[in-house]
Amino acid sequence: MPRAPPSSCSPTSPSATRRSASPRNSEGSSVKLTPLEKRAARKERNHSGLDMNLVALIDIFTILIFFLMSSTGVEILSTAQAIKLPQSTAEKMPREMLVVTVSATDILVDGRKVASVAEAMGIEGDLIPTLKAELELHAGRTVLRKENEAQSKSVTIMGDKEIPYSLLRKVMYTAARANYSDVSFAVSQKAGKA
Repeated sequence: MPRAPPSSCSPTSPSATRRSASPRNSEGSSVKLTPLEKRAARKERNHSGLDMNLVALIDIFTILIFFLMSSTGVEILSTAQAIKLPQSTAEKMPREMLVVTVSATDILVDGRKVASVAEAMGIEGDLIPTLKAELELHAGRTVLRKENEAQSKSVTIMGDKEIPYSLLRKVMYTAARANYSDVSFAVSQKAGKA
């Protein structure tokens, strides 16, 4: 049964738009749509005209990934399993520099054994000659960034938390005698007080 459009509807009313959106045949009656056609009509009706630009989205994710990769920290110092570092609440991350490792049995410079703890403790005075020679050898390998600019020599002492202070003092004194003015200590970071 064909319906006549009511005369009281304005062309901008929702019912008028709904009626005009439904497909009609040449006789004016509505046509039965298949589910796929209904879906296509609904998609066309609800399509807002906004398209997402995938290139811009990929650019944003690429920048985000590079930012996250560059802002993450990497542990510079690798510790031996035999060494238990003291703990600290310091926030500053270590710089990459020459590492003197003092374990319970050996003294190493960048992983190379230079003296045993027993030898170092048996030496009269605070200077450990084999350690000084190795530190001077490493200082000779250091290339200055600028010819006129003197570079401060830095060393990190990575000592077991159980080593005696007298041995630590000897290692620090020897580093100072080898012209290493910037001495740092490696520690394990623990959570600070909140």
